[in-house]
Order: sequence, then structure tokens, then C-alpha cells
Amino acid sequence: MQLKHLKTLLTPQAAAAKVSCLAWAPSGGRLAVCTVDRVVLLYDEHGERRDKFSTKPQDPKCGKSSYVVTDMAFSPDSTKIAIGQSDNIIFVYRLGEDWGEKKSICNKFVQTSPVISLLWLAEHAIVYGLMDGKVRLANTQTNKSSALYGTDSFVVSLASNVSATGFLSGHADGTVVRFFLKDEAAEESQGKLLKHPCPPYALAWGVHSIMVGGCDKKVVAYTKEGRVLQTFDYTHDSTEKEFTVATSSPTGQSVVFGSYDRLRVFNWAPRKGEWQEAQPKDIRHLYTITSLSWKKDGSRLCAGTVCGGVEMFDCCLRRIIYKSKFEVTYVGLSQVIVKNLSTGRRVILKSYYGYEIEEVKILGRERYLVAHTSDTLLLGDMLTNRLSEVPWPGSGGNEKFFFEYESVCMIFNAGELSLVEYNNNEILGSVRTEFMNPHLTSIRLNERTQKGAEDNKKLAYLIDIKTIAIVDLAVGSSLGTISHDSKIDWLELNETGRKLLFRDKKLRLHLYDIATGGKSTILSVCSYVQWVPGSDVVVAQNRGNLCVLYSIDSPETVTMFPIKGDVVNLERAEGKTNVVVKEDVKTVLYTLDEGLIEFGTAVYDEDYNRATAFLETLEMSEETEAMWRMLYKRALGARQLHIAERCCAALGDFATMYFLHTTNEIADKVSQETGGTGTDYFEVQARMAMLEKNFKLAEMIYLEQNCIDKAFEMYQGLHMWEECIALAEAKGHPELESLRQKYYRWLTDTGQHDKAGEVKEAQGDFLGGVNLYLKAGLPAKAARLALGQPDVLNDSEAVRRIVASLIKGEFYERAGDLYEKMGHSAKALQCYCKGDAYGKAVELARHTSPTQVVKLEEAWGDYLVEQKRLDAAINHFIEAGCSVKAVQAAIADCQWKKAIHILNVQEDPAFGKYYVIIAKHYASLQEYELAKQLFVKGDKVEDAVEMYTAAGRWEEAYKLAVKCMTEEEIKDLYINKARELERDGKFKEAERLFVTVKEADHAIIMYKKNWMFDDACRVVAKYYPDLLMETYQNMAEMLQNESKFAEAEFYFLKAGEWGAAVQMYKSNGMWEESYRVAKNHGEGDVHKDVVFMWARSLGGEAAVKLINKYGLVEYSIELCFDKCQFEFAYDLARSLCKEKVPEVHLEHALYLRNEGEFAEAENLFIKAGKPNEAVSMYVHNQDWAGAQRVAAGHDPDSLPEVLVEQAKLCFEQKDFQKAEGLLLQAQSPALVVQYYKNAGMWVEAMRACKAYLPNKLSALQKQYEKETSKKGEDDVHVLLQQARDWEQSREYLKAVECYLKVKDDSDTDQMMKCWIKAAEMSIKFLSEDESLEVIKVVAPRLRQLGNYKAAAELYLYVDLYKEAIDVFIEAGEWKHAKSIASSLEQSYTNYVEQLYKEHLQRQGNADALVNVDIIAALDMYAERGQWDKCIDTASKQNYKVLQKYVLMCAAHLIQKQEPHKALQLFVQHGAPAAPQSFDIYRRLFGDLVVLPDKPDSYRMWADLRDFLLQLCENLSRSSEAKSAAHQEFERMLLIAHYYATRSAARGVEQLAEIAAKLCVSLLRHTEVVPVDRAFHEAGLACRAVGWENMGFVFLNHFLDLCDLLEDGSMNTVDHSSFVGTDIPCEARLPKQLCVTDEQREQIRDWVLEVCLSNRLDQVLPRDERNCYEASLVDTATGLYSLPCIISGYPVLRNKVQFSSEGKVANTEDWNKFITAAKTTHNPECQDVLNFISRWCGSLPTSTFAFH
Repeated sequence: MQLKHLKTLLTPQAAAAKVSCLAWAPSGGRLAVCTVDRVVLLYDEHGERRDKFSTKPQDPKCGKSSYVVTDMAFSPDSTKIAIGQSDNIIFVYRLGEDWGEKKSICNKFVQTSPVISLLWLAEHAIVYGLMDGKVRLANTQTNKSSALYGTDSFVVSLASNVSATGFLSGHADGTVVRFFLKDEAAEESQGKLLKHPCPPYALAWGVHSIMVGGCDKKVVAYTKEGRVLQTFDYTHDSTEKEFTVATSSPTGQSVVFGSYDRLRVFNWAPRKGEWQEAQPKDIRHLYTITSLSWKKDGSRLCAGTVCGGVEMFDCCLRRIIYKSKFEVTYVGLSQVIVKNLSTGRRVILKSYYGYEIEEVKILGRERYLVAHTSDTLLLGDMLTNRLSEVPWPGSGGNEKFFFEYESVCMIFNAGELSLVEYNNNEILGSVRTEFMNPHLTSIRLNERTQKGAEDNKKLAYLIDIKTIAIVDLAVGSSLGTISHDSKIDWLELNETGRKLLFRDKKLRLHLYDIATGGKSTILSVCSYVQWVPGSDVVVAQNRGNLCVLYSIDSPETVTMFPIKGDVVNLERAEGKTNVVVKEDVKTVLYTLDEGLIEFGTAVYDEDYNRATAFLETLEMSEETEAMWRMLYKRALGARQLHIAERCCAALGDFATMYFLHTTNEIADKVSQETGGTGTDYFEVQARMAMLEKNFKLAEMIYLEQNCIDKAFEMYQGLHMWEECIALAEAKGHPELESLRQKYYRWLTDTGQHDKAGEVKEAQGDFLGGVNLYLKAGLPAKAARLALGQPDVLNDSEAVRRIVASLIKGEFYERAGDLYEKMGHSAKALQCYCKGDAYGKAVELARHTSPTQVVKLEEAWGDYLVEQKRLDAAINHFIEAGCSVKAVQAAIADCQWKKAIHILNVQEDPAFGKYYVIIAKHYASLQEYELAKQLFVKGDKVEDAVEMYTAAGRWEEAYKLAVKCMTEEEIKDLYINKARELERDGKFKEAERLFVTVKEADHAIIMYKKNWMFDDACRVVAKYYPDLLMETYQNMAEMLQNESKFAEAEFYFLKAGEWGAAVQMYKSNGMWEESYRVAKNHGEGDVHKDVVFMWARSLGGEAAVKLINKYGLVEYSIELCFDKCQFEFAYDLARSLCKEKVPEVHLEHALYLRNEGEFAEAENLFIKAGKPNEAVSMYVHNQDWAGAQRVAAGHDPDSLPEVLVEQAKLCFEQKDFQKAEGLLLQAQSPALVVQYYKNAGMWVEAMRACKAYLPNKLSALQKQYEKETSKKGEDDVHVLLQQARDWEQSREYLKAVECYLKVKDDSDTDQMMKCWIKAAEMSIKFLSEDESLEVIKVVAPRLRQLGNYKAAAELYLYVDLYKEAIDVFIEAGEWKHAKSIASSLEQSYTNYVEQLYKEHLQRQGNADALVNVDIIAALDMYAERGQWDKCIDTASKQNYKVLQKYVLMCAAHLIQKQEPHKALQLFVQHGAPAAPQSFDIYRRLFGDLVVLPDKPDSYRMWADLRDFLLQLCENLSRSSEAKSAAHQEFERMLLIAHYYATRSAARGVEQLAEIAAKLCVSLLRHTEVVPVDRAFHEAGLACRAVGWENMGFVFLNHFLDLCDLLEDGSMNTVDHSSFVGTDIPCEARLPKQLCVTDEQREQIRDWVLEVCLSNRLDQVLPRDERNCYEASLVDTATGLYSLPCIISGYPVLRNKVQFSSEGKVANTEDWNKFITAAKTTHNPECQDVLNFISRWCGSLPTSTFAFH
């Protein structure tokens, strides 16, 4: 980000006049500035002041001096501004939308503390911070405020994030709090985020981190989690002051900090993930910056100062001019402003994801913006300012954009079409298609509003060239797929997306209805088609006719006009629609019927009244009738019944019209009575169902209204008697019989005897039914009734009549059934055969006449064959033994497998012809193997060979032929067949036959004869690869001879003879083709040579034009030079390149010079403007007169050179006098001296020098002296004098060399001065490279002599920072070395730090090493045993470092037998749950539990308990949760708690029994605690409280342990007393006893006394479980009881439950402990209860309080 000062908005004053705040409006059109006199000045976006207003105090009585304005902010709509004031109030002023509008206060929020800072984030939400530390939210809609949160330190700053969904508040104590108003950033925590070392007055929330600055002259970048990301330290910069204010760019990728006379800019580098500081903006006499505000579009930054000045800066990363029409300004990595230079219109293109915007392109008639980021694509419409950003992973920039639609952009990429709707940040849809032509894609997005279609977005595109897909983009579903039989070249949806027009390559125009899926062809030939805008009318051209489809629902009704040209356009404007037709050279307009167009639009827009009014103005025609019908359907569907009635009247459908008229009368009557349209009335709905022939629905509607009579009336009116009677039966209607009689009478009256018969049959009058059936001419029904009813069958007269009627009607099968039923088998059989009922006939014959069965089966088969039921006939032929007919039927029915099966069981050779037929069928199916077998069975092997040959399966054919033919026959067969194929043009098949019989030559000859050279070459390449190149060349020559040059070229190139192709074209005058071949295939500049030769062949002006056409003017001229064709070169140069004419003259002159034509060459040299060349020519030939003549006449400057050359020759010829005269004539006396000196003629040289160059005499004398005497070179004084002389003569390089030669070990000071003098002189007077080399020589010398300061300074002069640093380090000047690294070359900072660290480590200076490498310093402290310093220093670092050295220190203390100190270390610094520390914890616990218990031991046990609790909590949150180690430390925690509680209880008399119980409970942990001490303490405690039985058992066991201490084994200890308890039988034996010998003897005496007195039982007491009362495990049941947290005893009943799982207490022990704690106020007991509340959760309801 670069800041450029634009202008001063407000001139600063001479004294303090602080600009308290600035604010840009979100619209970017206003800037508000609040001055020291509390006046708000309003500026426009160009920095011109347009308005102002004064603020008001909360209490008018106090006056304006009673407050200051602390902050202000614009509303999101830029029409209001909130002013925060120090007099505890916020005013909201309404500014309006235009300048000069009256300002009014619309809200005010009174506070209890001064307002410090405020933000207006959302529409009605103002966030502000108060001096009392509270942050509140004001709602401008409700005019109420509420507290968000409060702190103990006043608010100094507020900053919002980029999306304005959250904010930060900075407080005076350095705290920064984060808060979100929305749930967008749920992944980021709220609340206290970080604590800055000083008050964060300058606070900014960037897109990737938080930047904070303050009075410590540091800028710190924090991560979103509050960790330090970067620190920019300016404490060493004396010019830097405290940071007073900060602001972030709208994208959050740049942050500006204001201080004194300076703006510091920080830019986020996304690739490095860090902030980088740009060049700071220093402005002298700006003084302290008090406020900053960044314009919303990122293009402007305004700064207010303490002296009342306001400065405006231009902000941009870079700015480019695009096509001289647009200015593109990159104001941030993710924000670009595009400005149209001609109109001034600006568009802000921003990546809302914060991605860096790459190149911005302006496409689509310079209206649309396209830009890429790494993961998104940005699109925008500059005209409407609609912008979109959609996900778009890297695609390589290969997309193609189409902007044919104003509301959507089409993007094609890698076979996928993506649609992006402007102003929508999601891809509208993506489909796969390979067709990028916009004419093959149609998109409609809400182009015409329709009822019931809120979001109408349709897409039609091609899946392949013959398939169209239609997609609903709103829901993402497919609406249909259209498969067409021809390629599609155009398609378009109508504006409503209901219809699709498409045209195929055959120019047929088709219409597809998306709703119904119907497709119809409109025109067979269509050269132009288009939808009329704003309607559903189609205009198309069919040959010489203009076709208009006014009613798209009736595509068959087309209005046609003859035209004489082609339709080129369709225009619709000002209420007219014109078709533009180009007829020859003129343009004719055909105006369409706007009324018809409006009709279609009205119908589709469901404005039926308008459509009706229009149709009534038209005369009836086919088109009008179609429109009436369409309107009728639409109106009926929309229940517009009056319009539907009018449509029926127009169409002449009077029945429907009368029905609708009646319906409308009913509806109108209901409408008048109840309101509404009346169409919802049940009778209207029923009548509409009747109109739609949905009578069941109408019946249901009537029945729902209990109007059954109307249902009867409906059915009777429609003569639907069956439905009427069914309804009556269902409802049990009393008039059911009457209805039936009416129905019967109606049937007989109307002549429906068949229906009447069914009624009689249903009533059981079967004879009556038979009579009616016969009367109706339905004997089959009568026969069915007779067969089913014995009464009818017994009536012979009735049966006779039925049979006669059946035979008369040729119902022979039914007649046969009756005859069979009556027992007349012969007649039945005869009738069955006549009726072709062979199944019944065969079945009857099997019982009555078996001999006729075979004959009947064959007849049955013949009948089935006639009926084409061949499959069924086959079996009957087989049954009849007619195998031939069976095979024929199977073949005719294509049942080939069955035919083969029948043939396989036949042995007659006559069946062979059928094998051949079947074989040919399988051959057509390409089942060649089966066909071959059948041909062989049919004795037609040659047909099988023919089959294989025709199929191209030459190998199988060959193998089959070999079996039955000789080799010669096969070869003749294949060659003859191949030649037949050749004659038929089947060359590939012929080739295969030739190759099969190994006659590839014939194939090559065939291809050559037919000029099929590609195939001939292919065969040669396959079978004669060595001859391929030769073949190519031969074929090329053949083609060349036939003048087929293009084909010849192809084969020449194949043969690698591109030169022959070039020559072929050249020889035939085909220069263009020759040039093409040479350019595409030739090497080097051959094609240019071809053009040159082509031009030479043309000659004259044509040649010049040709050279110019190919742009080879200069090349051709150069080629002319090479070929000495100077005339052609002159022609080219004079015509095309006049500036080349001198060059041609020059080249021609050089040519003539080489040829010895000096006079002509001289003339041309002069014409070429090169007279010096002519002079050189004469000089070279020693023609001095000619040279002087030319020089004098044309090049006077070269005359001295001629004289010098002549003099040089004279010197060589020893003619010194003449030579001296010539040189003087040439005014070169110095050469006279030089030539004499070179010749060793020093006397003559000095003479000439004295005569002509007296000023150089001394120098010449010195040379002479140097030459004559070589001495004094090593003399220091001589060197110094020589150096001074060189210096005086300004020959500084020589002077430096002399100084560097000085070497005098006796006077090092003089020597160093000389060297330093040389270095200083090189720096002042020599070049950088020379001075660098000098210093590289001098500095090491000075360094070697110990003059480090001078050496370092020299290095610094030439920016050799590393060498200077090394010199200071060698001198021990670390401060200077660090200063150079930090201020001059920061890249060496780590280098110096590393060396300094190594230096300190070598010296052992740990205190200094702390500031360099904290870890190394800590390790040094640890090695020296300075643990206090080590831990104190580590505690200032992160937790991991601290814990590392805490563990190291603890291990050291444990090793020194100081476990209590190690415990304090862990208590102070925590216990990490790291597995590597577990052994230390175990060792610490083991060392502590063996320490003797003292009266003041409670603190130790409490610390151990607290430490273990913290460890267990840490373990439960780590991966070690529930592990064995976790359980082990949980057990240690329980033991430590027992020890601590016991120690506390011992100090309270009431808790003596609790202490004794705890001692007993510790016995179950003797694997961990010392076993001797546990039994000793338990015995004494039990004896002390009177539990002598237990005391005796425990002390007796203790004595056993003492006695066995020397044995070192527990195996001989008697554990019988503890059988059935949870006291372990095995335990580690201590190395020494916990008591003295005297104490042990006292215990032994007491035990002996008890034994002798026999007053105690040596048993442990039991409880209600009948087991040891202190045992947690019931030996009988194995049940485990939880231990009491107070006494350790099992909790059996009356328990106190804690919130933590598994934590309980015996009620009695708990109450006893609580009571003792309350009454004694023992602090140790109170501490135990506090610990229990932390360990076990909340305490039970019986609360306790301590005083």
C-alpha cells in the first residue's frame, strides 16, 4: 500500500486545535470532520466542503465548553451520524440524502459515564465504550440501550472487523476484549482476548490478525487466538513517538498507524503469512495525528492532527490504464476500483473472502468485469453495478466468457458450462456440454412475471449434437430430455420457459412443450426463426414465406406472407413489431398484427378479459378459432366461467354454452347472496366435474352436501341408470324398485335388448333373458346362459333356437359346446372343426373317436400356420408326425434352435437343404462357428468358405478351404475373389485376400493401379519397410509427371525430400506453393530465397511489389549484396527503402574496390556518404595524393589521419625530417615526441617536446630519468614523495598505489596513516569498484595490526557490513556489531546474536545470555545449580519451558533428599501430565510417605494432596485419561487425602475416632505406604480411642514385622488375622524400622501384658455384613463398597452423596467432621472441607460457613 498526499482539507492552526474525530460515510460520498470547537464539517468525496452543523451539549445550561466530541460514526445508509460526547450522551443526527437538508436529532442516548469511542455496525446497532469500562449497545429503532459487557478499566478504543459482525474494545489496563454481534464467527471465542503491555490507543482488526500500538513505541500483531504473531519495535528510533491512532483498510489487508509527523503502513503478505511494513509516510510539521478514517472503497485515507489540520491521501497498491478507457486502481490485495474515464462511473470490485485479486479484464462490449483470485471468480456488470464472487478453484485461465444475457454470464471451461447470475455469490448451475456456441444454449431468468412462478429460471442446452436437456435452475432438477434424429444447430426457450424452439441441420423447425413433453414439427424448412420479445409469438422464414405463429399452443395454425428476400432482424418498439427483410439491395419492413401478439401475451399472463376483448374484434378464421379454443381451455382451467361460456358461443358449441350459462346463473346467485365468485359453491363444483366427465367426483360433492336427489337427477339426466341404481342400492333408497322398472322400460323403449336381458338375468328370469338376448342378436350370451342354467338347457325348444342362431351367426364353438352338453358328439365335433376350436375337438376326439386325433392335430397345425401362430403349430405337427411341416414352421417362426433339434433326430438326407437355410441365418447373425457346422452337415463346405470370406475372416476361410481344396485352388480362389472385390471397389477386402495367400505384391499393384498411394505405402511399410522411402519418392515423381503437384508434395515430404517439392513447384512456376513448402518444411531462410528467386523471375515493378508483400526488403537487398546483383538492389532500395540506397552504394563501392576499380569506387563511396572509406582505400594503396584530394574535398577531418599515416611510413623509412613536418602539418606534435621516444631517440624527443610541448617536458624528463636509472623504488620517502606528486597532478590511482606500497615495520603508525590515506583517497576520487578493492587490501592490514575501529569504518564506507561486524566482534565490541546488524543490515541480526550467544556461553555469562538465548541461559543455570534463577527466569517464558526446568529441578531436589522442596516447586508451578514426569512424581510420593509424621505435617500432606489433585485433573484432560498411570495417581491422591485429613483430625479432640479410622484405612494401601509404620500408627491410634482388640492385632503384627526385618522376607509373617479383609498380605519390607528400640520394647510389653491377662480376643471387629468392618470388599458376596472420604471406612447406608461420581461419605462421620469444623474453627479442618468441595464437587445441602 502506497500513500500519496492529495490535498489539505483543513489548514492546521498555529496552536493546539485537535481534530477529535473523522468519519467516512459507507457510501463514500461524505466525510465528517469534528473540529476543536465542536462543529462537524461535511465534505464530499473530492474533499470539497459542502455543509456543516454544530453539536449540542446534553444540558443547554452548561454551555458548549462543558463537553468535547469524542467520536462519531455514520449509519450504514449514510443518512445519519452518531456523535459521542464527554457529557455522558450520544446524539444521532439525521443528515438526509442531499446536501443542505435540515439537520435534526432523531435519537439520543443518555449515559452514566463519558462516551469514549463508538461504532455503528448494523442498521440500528451502535456499539460504544464508556469511561467506566462498560461496552453497551444502542438501538436506534427502539431508542433504548443495553449493556454488552463490563470491565474494571475504561475503554480507550474500539475497532470492528471487516464484515462488521464483531468488534474489539481496548482498555486502559492493556486488555483487549472481543465480542460478536452475529454468529458468523462462532469458531472464534468471545471475551478477553489478550493483554497488551500498554493501553491500546491504536487498535485495528485486520483480516488475518489484530494490530495494537501504544505509548511503548511498539506495534504488535496478535493472532485470532491472542498470541503474539509479530512485533515491530521502534524504541531505538529517536524520531518515533507514541502511536495514537490506527485504522485498517476496508479489506483488512492494510493497517495504518498514526504517530508524530508520521504514518506507518503495514501490509499483509498472504504468501508469507505475516505483516510487512511499507515505506513510512513522513510529513514534517504535521505533529501528532489524532484521528484516521479510511474511505469504504479503500481509495482515500484522511488524517486529522492535534493542530486542527486534515490531510487527504490517495491509497493504492498500483494503478493502470486499461485500453485508454478505464482506470483500474488496486487499493488492496482484494479490492479494486474500476473507473470509466469517459463517464466517470466507478465500480468497486472486492473479494469478500479476502483473496488477492489478479488481473482485471473488461469484456463484453466493455461492460462486464472479470477477475480471478486463487479460489474464486469475480464478475460484475458495470452498467447496473451488480457484482458476484463465486467459488472457482484454479482453472489455468482457460475459461471462455459469453455475455449474451444481461442477467447471467456463461462460462465454458473444460467441457463444463457454468452460469453465474450477477449479484449472486453462488454458481446458478453447472452442466456438462461440449458446445460453446451461445446459439446452442438458451437461458431464461424471470423475464416475464407469471402467477405462481416466483422464481422462474430455466436452461436449455445440448448434451450431444442430437440431444437437448432442459433444467430448472431454481430447484436444480431436470425438466426433460429431447432426443432428436438429426443434428441441432439452434435452440431458444420462450420468455416464460414453457416452450422450446429448436432447429436441426435439415432446417426443420420443432416446438417442444416442457409441461406435457410433446414435440411437434412446425416448419419443414426454416432459414430464420425468433421469438417476438415480450410475447410467445414466433416469427420464422420458410423459403419464400414469412411465417408467424400467433398461437403457440396451436402450431398448426400458421399465418404466412410471401416475401422476396431474407429475414435479417426483428424489431419491437413503440407498440409496433416489424420484421426486417432484405430484398436485393433494399430493406422492407413487414408489420405484424400487434393485437394478435397482445392476445398471446394476455393469455399467458392470464389476463383473460383482455384476451376476450381482443378476439371479439376479429372475424372467425382458422387462426381465430384456434385462439378461441385455447382461451376456452385456459379460462375453464382458471374457473373463469363467463369467459369460457363466451368462448363456447363463439365456437358454436351451444350445448356446452347452455350448460355453462346455467352454471354461471347458479354461481352468480350464490355470489350475490354470500359474496365471492360463487365458483366454490358445491353445485357449481359438481357441474364443473360433470363438464369434465368426472361424474364420480360430482356424485361425491352432492353426497357430501346430502343432496342425493341431485345425484339421482344427474345420473338420470345423463341416462346413467346403472350408476343411479348402484347409488340407490348403496344408500338403501326406497325408490330402488321403481328405478329398476324405469330402467327396464327405458331399455326396451330404446331397443337395448341386450341390456334388458342382463337385467332379466340379474332378476333370475333366465328364459326371459335368453329370449331378449336372441332378440338382440346375441346368441352367444344366450348360449352362455343355457350352459350355466339347467332349466334353460332342459327346454329343448329354447336350446334349438339358440343352436340355430349360433350356427346362423357362425358361432360354431358355442354350438359345439351345447351339442357336447346334450351328448351329440358327432355334431359337436363337426361344429368344433368348423369353428376352428381344435383344442376342444381333439379333447373330445380322445374320448369318442381316438383315430381322428392325428388328423385333427395336423389340421390344427395347418390352422395355426394360417393364423401365423407358427410357434404353437410346431408342436402339433410333431404330435401329428409331420416333421417336414414342423421344420418349415420352426424356420418360418425363426425358432432356429428348435428347427436344429428337429433336424438332428432325422436321418433323411433330403433335410440337408434346411441345414443350409439355417446356416445362412446364423451366418447373417455372425455366429460363424455354428453356421459352419450347419453348412458342413448340409454338405455345402464351399458356402462356409464363402461365408468366412464375405465376413473378412480370411484365416478361418483359409483353414476350412485347406481341408477340402489344394493350395493352387486356394490361391486361385483367393486371387480371383480378390480381383472381383477389386472390380467392386472393395480394395481393403481384396488386400486381405492377397495378403492371406502371401501375395502382397498384387495388393501393392492394385493400389498403384487405382492411384491409392496411401494404401500402397501402408502395405509396403508393413511387408517391405526397406523400400518405403523409395516408394514415397517414386509415387511423388509419378504424381509430378501427372501434374498432381499437391499429392506429389505430400509424398516428397514423406520421403524427406522437401527440396524436391520446392524445386517441383519452382520449375512449374508455382512460386506460392514453393514458398509455402519452403517456409513450413525448409531449413533456415530457404523460404526467403524462394521469394527472392520468385521476384527475380518476375522482374520490374512486380518483383518489387512481391518483395514488399512478404516484408523481405532488407533481406533481399542483403541477398543482392551476396549475389553481386546491385541493379536489383538499387531497384528495391529506391522503391521500398530509400534509406538503404547509401548502403547499396557502399556495398557496390566495396565490391568495385575489391575489383580494383578505384575511381568508380571513390565516386560510390562519396555517394554513400562514406568518403572516409575512399580515403582509407587510397591510404591502403599508398596513393597519398588521392587520399589528400578526397579528404580535402569531402572529409577534412580525415586529412590529419592521412598525414599521420604518411608520416608513419616516413618514420619507417628513416625519413625523420619529412615525417616530423607531416606530423606538424597534421597538428600532432605529441606524436612527434612519441615516435622519437619509441625509436629510443630521447634527445630528439626532448627537443621536439621543448619546441612544441614545453608543458610536458618535465614529465618526459622523469620518464627519461626512470629509464636511465632504476633505483629508489623501495625507499619510503621516495614513495611518499611520488605519491604526493601524483596526488597534486590528480593522478589519484597512481597516488593510491604508491601509498599502498609503503611498508615500514619500524614505524607502524606512519605505515597505517599511509594506508588509511590511500583508502580515504580511493573513497573520494576513485570508482566504487576501485575503492572496494583498495579497502579490501587496507582493512585486513589494519585489522592485523589491531586497529579494529579504522578497519571497521573502512568496511562500513563500502557497505561490507559482515566484514565490519566480524572486526567489531574480534575486538569484543558487541554493541557496535549489534548496532550495525539492527540498523544497517538486519539480515545479520541472527548471525551476531548466534556469535554473541556462543561468546557468552564460552564466558559462562548466563545473566547476559538470558537476553540472547533463554534456553541456553536456562541450561547454564541448571548446570551450575542456580535453580532459583533458573526457575524464576523460566517462569517468565511459556508453560512448556517452565515445566521442563521445574521437572529438572525437582529431580535434582529429590536426588538431594529434599522432597519437601520438590513438592513446593510443583505446588507453585503446577504438575504437567507428561508421561516423562511420572517417575519423578512416583519417587516424590515415595520419599514423602516415608517421612515421620509430625504435629505440623498437615501442610506437607495438604500440599501433596493438592499437587496430586491438579495432576489427576490434568491427566483426565490428556490422552493418559483412564490409563494405568492415571489410576495409580488417583490412588496416591486418596492416600495423601487420608494423611492430610488424619493430620487435621489429630488436632481436634472430637475427631480422635476419625483419625483412628483413617489410620486403619491406610492399612489397605501397605503396598504403597511403609508397612511397619502403617501398622504401628494404626495400633496406637486404635488403642488411644479404646479399640483395644484392633490395637492388639495391629501392634502384634507390627512386632512380627520387626522380628522379621532381619530376614528380609514377608513369607513367614502370620496373616491369619487378616484373612477375609482387604489388607494386603504382601508388602515391601522397610530397610529400617520407623521406631526406636525403646518404643518397640514398650509396645512389646503391652502386647505381652494383654496376652497374659487374656482379657482381649485377638480378632478384628465385624459389621452387619459379618466381615471386617473396615474392609471395602464383602468376602461372602464379593461386593465392593465405596470408601468414606472422611474416614476411609466402607459406606453401607446413610450415605452422603457428592456430585462427583464415586465420592460418598458416611453420614455419621461427615456430620461429626462438619460439627467439629464449625465449633472449633480449626483452619486445617476447614481446609479439608474446601479441598473436598474442589475434589468431590459441590458439598451436600447442609452448608457450612467459616469465620
